[in-house]
Amino acid sequence: MVKGNETICFKNKPKILATGSIVGKNEGEGPLAEYFDKCITDGRYGEKTWEQAESKFHNTALGFALGKANLGMGDLQCILSGDLLNQCVASSFAWRDMGVPFLGLYGACSTFAEGMALAAVLVDSGSYDNAAVSVSSHFCTAERQYRNPLAYGGQRPPTAQRTVTGAGSAIIAKGNEEHPKVLCATLGSVVDSGISDANNMGAAMAPVSVKLTP
Repeated sequence: MVKGNETICFKNKPKILATGSIVGKNEGEGPLAEYFDKCITDGRYGEKTWEQAESKFHNTALGFALGKANLGMGDLQCILSGDLLNQCVASSFAWRDMGVPFLGLYGACSTFAEGMALAAVLVDSGSYDNAAVSVSSHFCTAERQYRNPLAYGGQRPPTAQRTVTGAGSAIIAKGNEEHPKVLCATLGSVVDSGISDANNMGAAMAPVSVKLTP
């Protein structure tokens, strides 16, 4: 059921069966460290490239979620996944050998919320019994993608934010009443405030926190 012009309310209240996460060194040293399933200190996570590490983040995060839900990869009916790279390569390579239907998503900072909303729609409609959501980002891959390669040595301005190194996954399913429920999802619209500083992401994203009127 759609409420107003933006909000979808789910009749069957899809459940969040389990979640999983992995983060990098900086995140692991922060105030939320105890809430992550795994904190690593090697930005390449044992791989040859940062991009390969980011794909591995997906496998690790979803592995934690599946373990908590007592499910295997073969039990999943759909994966909704995304990252910050061109053509969602971190996600695509993470799941290329899994044999599970895959929907690649790109919403930048909103990808996880977008994935949760779409997974809830799929489960609430009865199309699937379950769907996994997995998203990732990596400071080193994002800098190379959007700004300058780290080897360039450019000085970061005071307004610059730091892209998270890590991944988060969740499994949405019919579930039992004991699990957290997804009751509604509110979809946003594009707001362009004319911010042209690629380093000042805070100013570019600030409008999403308020309801703008003409």
